Amino acid sequence: MPVDLGSRSWEQLFARHVAGDTGDEITAILDQAGSTDAIALSGGFPHPDTFPRAALAESFPRVIGDPAALQYGPTAGLPGLRDWFAGRLGAQEGVRPGDGELMITSGGMEGLGLITRCLLDAGDRVVVEGPTFFGALVGFQRAQAQVDAVPVDSEGLDVPALERLLRERPGAAPKLVYVIPDHQNPTGLSLSVERRRELVALARRYGMLIVEDVAYRELGFDGELRPSLWALAPDVVAQVGTFAKTFTPGIRMGWIAAPAPLIAQLVRAKQNTDQCTGALGQLLLEDYGRSGRFDQGIAFSRTFYRARRDLMTAALSAHLPEEMRFTRPGGGFFSWVTAPGHVDTVALQARALAEKVTYVPGRAFYPDARGGNELRLAFSRVPDEKISEGVRKLAGVLAQAAGLRGAR
Repeated sequence: MPVDLGSRSWEQLFARHVAGDTGDEITAILDQAGSTDAIALSGGFPHPDTFPRAALAESFPRVIGDPAALQYGPTAGLPGLRDWFAGRLGAQEGVRPGDGELMITSGGMEGLGLITRCLLDAGDRVVVEGPTFFGALVGFQRAQAQVDAVPVDSEGLDVPALERLLRERPGAAPKLVYVIPDHQNPTGLSLSVERRRELVALARRYGMLIVEDVAYRELGFDGELRPSLWALAPDVVAQVGTFAKTFTPGIRMGWIAAPAPLIAQLVRAKQNTDQCTGALGQLLLEDYGRSGRFDQGIAFSRTFYRARRDLMTAALSAHLPEEMRFTRPGGGFFSWVTAPGHVDTVALQARALAEKVTYVPGRAFYPDARGGNELRLAFSRVPDEKISEGVRKLAGVLAQAAGLRGAR
């Protein structure tokens, strides 16, 4: 039933920072998780076959009897989980978070939201990769930040281009640089070791915080684990992570590792969002982690997703017109397709859906008008036998729109 607002419209009631909001892509992708007969190459969902159902079934009887399981917990996270995960970071990264340098969040998105809330005022400058994860982009835009996108290439973020931007625009330096250095969403590309070191040097020179999103870091397919930005420079980096891809997204958990003054501020902010991350999920994750199965699950996931990556890139090679380019990711969930400049991937969505296939248009991943001829494909949750079919259908739509023949 419509609500009578009297002399005001809903638009007048909404805060200024939601005017012209571009966050509908996330809603649309989550909606596609429901019943659909389309081949959804759009959503970066982990596959249910990677969820540790058996381990959770074993853990639950042990965990549910803990007095903390159904109670409020510390805002920074339960001490046992923080201790286990700090030790894991120390073993993997060569740096262990000190006291007050690690907190548990209700997913990676909350971590990004807390950092945005605590650091950005209207008009503050932010640098992102172009393209970048649209969830972070929407958050920065809602904070009314001034967002600059620096291009990416085969080595990840173009750090020399970032340095030129900083030199040519000598006003207030950006407060933060947001990067996804490993198997980036949406391109699947990774930042080279040399550029990681260059980025850290720039951050120190200009007094910028690097926000390092490591959502896909552990899902590399070739065994290489480049040094994290946080391990290289824990004094100027906030590492934001999620357990959605390595545990389960249904139990909303992530983390932030950052300098203690920042963590303290983020903990204060979290007290006014959800107050604390659910204790039951934290206890289940700690039990799973200490059992040794956490790393076994990641090893399985790497093999699982590598096979799907191979299916998608083989299909793209077979069906995409040779005038179009795509990335072969070294990990993660995504490949990035670039069509000729006159192709409008936003306008083509309806035609693709008529062919029973979905994707995410490239414009969603930029803060400006770029990306009109680009799109993101996800291979993580689509059934093996549907990947080639979906790519074939989409390639036909793209080829028709571009006036091309449709196969390499």
